[in-house]
Amino acid sequence: MIHAFGISVAVSLTLIASGLVPTTLDFASCNAEARDAVNAGSRAASSAVPNTRDRQRADDAQRGGAQTSDDAQLSGMDADGAKNAAYQAAYRTCMRRGGF
Repeated sequence: MIHAFGISVAVSLTLIASGLVPTTLDFASCNAEARDAVNAGSRAASSAVPNTRDRQRADDAQRGGAQTSDDAQLSGMDADGAKNAAYQAAYRTCMRRGGF
């Protein structure tokens, strides 16, 4: 049992060290990138195009709905950004590019 726990801890630490688990720095970086993308608006040629779920989550957030997400790539996203579908798309793209 102790051996299994040790292996579990080692695997968890390896995942964190390898970048498979986003850190607060990853969240901050993707939030900043999403903010910049939204501020750039139509001037930016972005591959981050909001999908139907982005729009639905943004509508829910604007109405004050719970900000839980079925998309792990939105983990750590700014609560105000969650109200904007383009922000969500840019944040998701940044997280995906980071390997998350």
